[in-house]
Amino acid sequence: MSEQLLAVSPSPHIHTELTVPQIMKGVIIAMLPAFALSIYNFGITSLYVTVLSVSFCVAAEYLITRYLLKKSASIQDGSAIITGMLLAFNVPSNLPWYIILIGSLVSIGIGKMSFGGLGNNPFNPALVGRVFLLLSFPVQMTSWPVAKATLSFDAVTSATPLGLLKEGIRAGDSMDTIMQTMPTYSDFFFGFQSGSLGEMSACALLLGLGYMLYRKIITWHIPVTMLATVLIMTGIFWLIDPNRFANPLFHVLTGGVMLGAVFMATDYVTSPVSHRGMIVFALGIGVLTVLIRLFGSYPEGVSFAILIMNAFVPMINTYIKQPRYGVQKEGKPRKEPTPIKAN
Repeated sequence: MSEQLLAVSPSPHIHTELTVPQIMKGVIIAMLPAFALSIYNFGITSLYVTVLSVSFCVAAEYLITRYLLKKSASIQDGSAIITGMLLAFNVPSNLPWYIILIGSLVSIGIGKMSFGGLGNNPFNPALVGRVFLLLSFPVQMTSWPVAKATLSFDAVTSATPLGLLKEGIRAGDSMDTIMQTMPTYSDFFFGFQSGSLGEMSACALLLGLGYMLYRKIITWHIPVTMLATVLIMTGIFWLIDPNRFANPLFHVLTGGVMLGAVFMATDYVTSPVSHRGMIVFALGIGVLTVLIRLFGSYPEGVSFAILIMNAFVPMINTYIKQPRYGVQKEGKPRKEPTPIKAN
C-alpha cells in the first residue's frame, strides 16, 4: 500500500478561493482602522500592549507546537497574530506586561493548542484569555484610561459608559441624570470614550466590517443578526421603562457589542457552518448580552455571551444543516432533467 494517504482535516469543510493565510491577512487589514484609532486615543501605550500581546501569542504557539506537541511550527498561517491583536483589543491600554503574558499563554495554550490547534478549538481563544484575566485580575482589567492622545503610561483612569450606567442605576439616579455624565453619541461613534483598545470606535469597526464583507471573508448573518437583536431587545425595555433602561443606540455604540459582532463572533472555527445556524447563534449572543447587561452584576456581557454560544455550536451544526446537494426539498416537486433530443 502506498505511504501517501489522504489526510482529511477536521470539519467543517468549506470551499473557498481564499487560503487560510489570505483570510488571516484580510482580517488583520480589517482591524487596522480600530488599531490606528486606539493609538491616536491612547498613544504609545496602545502600541505597547498590542505588540506585547502579538509577540507573546506567536512565541507561545511556536514553543508549544515545537517542544510540547513535537510538530512543525504553525505560526505561518497568521492565526496567532490575530489572537494577539484580539486579546489586545479586549484589554485596557495600561495593562502591565506580565498580565498580558498570562493572558497570551491562556489564549494560546488553553484556548487553542490544548484542543489541537487551529480548526479544533471550540471557544474563541482571545475571549478565553480575556475572561480568564477579568476573573483573575479584576482591578487591573477594569481600570480604563481616559481616551485622549497621550504618550504617558500613567494616564488618568475612569469608568466606561456601561460602568457609569450600572453605578448610576444602583445609586437610584434617573436615566436623564446618568446620561448627562456620558460622552456624546458622536464621541461613542468615533471612539472618544473609555474602554478596551478595540471596542472604542463603532466607525472604525464598521469600516473593518465593510472590508471583510467586500472581500467575502465573512457574511452578514452573524454581525447583522447580533446587532439587530441587541437593538430590538434594548429598545423594548427602553419603551417599557425609559427611566430605568438606556436607549438601544447607547447599548450598540458602547462596550464590546460592535467588536464582538464584527471580529469575535464571526470566527470561522467557533461559529456555525450554515447561514440559518449563524442566525440562531448570533440571536443567542444578542439575547444573552442584553440579559447580562441589564440584569447581571457585570456591566458588559458580550464576552460571556459569545463563549456560552460557542459551546452550542456543535449542537447547532448537528440540527441546522445545509441542504444536501441533489436532495429534494420538502414541499417542492423534483425537477426532472431535460431529455436530450436525438438529431
